Amino acid sequence: MSLIKLLPDHIANQIAAGEVVQRPASVVKELLENAVDAGAHSVRLLVKDAGRTLIQVTDDGCGMSETDARLCFERHATSKISQADDLFCIRTMGFRGEALASIAAVAQVELKTRRAEDELGTRVAIEASEVREHEPCQAPVGTTFMVKNLFHNVPARRNFLKANPVEMRHILDEFQRVAMACPEVFFSLHHNGVELFNLPKGNLRQRVVGIFGQASNKKLVPVDQETEVVRIRGFVGKPEFARKTRGEQFFFVNNRFIKSQYLHHAVVSAFEGLLPADEHPLYAIYLDLDPSRIDVNVHPTKQEIKFDDEKVIYQYLRVSVKHALGQFSVSPTLDFEQDSTIVNGLLGPSAENRNERPRSEPSGFSAPARREPKDPREENNLRYWEKIYEGLEKIPSRASADDAAENQDGPLLPETEISAERPTHREESDFQFASSLDADSPGLFDEAVKIPYQIHHRFIVTQVRSGFLLIDQQAAHERILYERYLRTLDMQQPPVQGLLFPVTLHLSVPDAEMLRSILPEVNALGVDVREFGGQSFVVHGLPPEFRPGTEENVIDGLLEQCRREVDLKLHLRERLARSLARQGAVKKGQEMDAAEMTALVDQLFACEMPFRSPHGRKCFITMNLGELDKQFDGA
Repeated sequence: MSLIKLLPDHIANQIAAGEVVQRPASVVKELLENAVDAGAHSVRLLVKDAGRTLIQVTDDGCGMSETDARLCFERHATSKISQADDLFCIRTMGFRGEALASIAAVAQVELKTRRAEDELGTRVAIEASEVREHEPCQAPVGTTFMVKNLFHNVPARRNFLKANPVEMRHILDEFQRVAMACPEVFFSLHHNGVELFNLPKGNLRQRVVGIFGQASNKKLVPVDQETEVVRIRGFVGKPEFARKTRGEQFFFVNNRFIKSQYLHHAVVSAFEGLLPADEHPLYAIYLDLDPSRIDVNVHPTKQEIKFDDEKVIYQYLRVSVKHALGQFSVSPTLDFEQDSTIVNGLLGPSAENRNERPRSEPSGFSAPARREPKDPREENNLRYWEKIYEGLEKIPSRASADDAAENQDGPLLPETEISAERPTHREESDFQFASSLDADSPGLFDEAVKIPYQIHHRFIVTQVRSGFLLIDQQAAHERILYERYLRTLDMQQPPVQGLLFPVTLHLSVPDAEMLRSILPEVNALGVDVREFGGQSFVVHGLPPEFRPGTEENVIDGLLEQCRREVDLKLHLRERLARSLARQGAVKKGQEMDAAEMTALVDQLFACEMPFRSPHGRKCFITMNLGELDKQFDGA
């Protein structure tokens, strides 16, 4: 008896749907690409409940005959290729013939289509791969697909769908990719009766601005180079508009959206010296080359391709972007005509004056009196003594580039470690030592040395009888603000500092949708922001820790934090509180007076978890007198 069985078509289609139809956005992608392949000049997408209830795509393309309307739902039925050699000259979006069969296996699908030469169109209703209705109907030229109740017959798959804002974000991503690939086609998108996109036909720049918003127009630097292998065109963003999270990076090969870390590295390397390592530039780059030089049949989503010579494409791309940045005066330039006195001021004292350099010693310190050294050893010791203070007068009052890199919103420890917030054994010992700061333990401070002081405007030193504490001022303040914001979320009326002049912000469609979905939590944190219609919002107030003029940065920081975590249901309150704490905290390089430092120390040890900042950085370290003595033992 044979153990191997041939699966029925409806089961085989459901299995195939697991690769092709992963979420509502997968359906949107396949239907939009089919519309473009049909030669449409106008494509309209209508979505309800983030695609759970309805996904409808209407186009004015070539339409289908009565026979084709039925055949298109069969597996491996396609009009794009007819033989294996056709795989190496593909210019259409789709070619496998799996998408419609997979969609029909996990949803209720209705198709209406008509060709220009036909008087009547055709209507096909199909559910779970079974044709329910197939009849003539009145229909305009073109095709309309309606996909209802996605995964209705696969409840496990439906339960794995994320919250509507998350699924809608994926739909917006797929819509943007197809719309940007075809600027000569009109696209529109409606969600729950609200128009989110209306993109008229135009040139490439108009389409990119239509996707990213009018504010992006001033950010774009055009790229246009043609070689014997590839033509490279499109736009890159100016360095000052780079972001710490990815999401505005687009590659198109022969108008097909692709993902490529290798090519992304080529673009980023062209920005070398212009961007910090943790920031990503905006770009929309189109590569046009002979289809025989690429293989698009390497992944079910068709978003990965292989080049016959990837290194050549890498070099051409890197040079093209670098040339565009230099051509439009974005790359930094060196002025070799600058005054020699300025150069000397930057490089230090001139050679003839090095032996006479005056030095202003830091306040509170003084070097030994200068005298004629008795022997070479004493002269050497004196030289090393002076080196201790070398460079102290050059310490900037603001954070350095390294500090700025440390100030990014990315977690410093794995998410599980940060969220658990369990103190280590060492931290528990530190806390027991630091408990000498507790008000319930009077007398542990020496009154004469109770006042804390700063080191390099970054760390706070506070002395206790058994030793001292070294506190990271930014990490400590982040912890204080983080716990304060969590408490604020539970208040009916959070503290808000009203703005004298409300600030209007114009966001891109994805950012506007994201902010709209988290607006109640944002308002509960004390950020008074309200919808103003379309993609516009008005900020009326901020938490007391923020100064007027930082409104755009605050909102962008909150959105950046949400972009890092795709699932908005995962600890949304904590993530928003972290973002505000990071932005509102005192920064490294910021001077603090004694009262401010004392208040920070007191508030830190009043926190529930004073050991680490919400991003995982240690708030303080301790050292007792015994440990100090060991440092001087010479062992």
